[in-house]
Amino acid sequence: RFAALRVRPAHRDYWSSTQRAEEWLLIEWPEGDTEPLKYFLSTAPGEATLEQLVLVTKMRWRIERDYQDLKQEFGLGHYEGRGWRGFHHHATLSIAAYGFLMAQRLRMGSGTGDKKNFVERTVPALPADYIARGSPARTTPRS
Repeated sequence: RFAALRVRPAHRDYWSSTQRAEEWLLIEWPEGDTEPLKYFLSTAPGEATLEQLVLVTKMRWRIERDYQDLKQEFGLGHYEGRGWRGFHHHATLSIAAYGFLMAQRLRMGSGTGDKKNFVERTVPALPADYIARGSPARTTPRS
């Protein structure tokens, strides 16, 4: 069970000469509990529906879980270099490995394609004039 209403946060407003913009306050109150369990503030547009607010809020859990898996299981948090380029390469490889394994898990879960998150492998189409990087066709002859 959820409830949503527009509120104006007042955290440290005594330092500001203007009021803050209105935000959504989303309240989660599970059935059977004596009081609400969680509260969320959201800067979603005023036209957002309750279903949209709940969907985005619950999606946050999945993002946090993925990030935790990346750090613990795939070594994203193990980089000890000093440069941006090295970190970028390390993060790219960690995320690529995670994406590959998630696709494998989804593929192995159901071979019939009836699952909501079923991944079907498709070969990407390449343009007819595509030349692979490093191909001999791209090399410049030298005298």
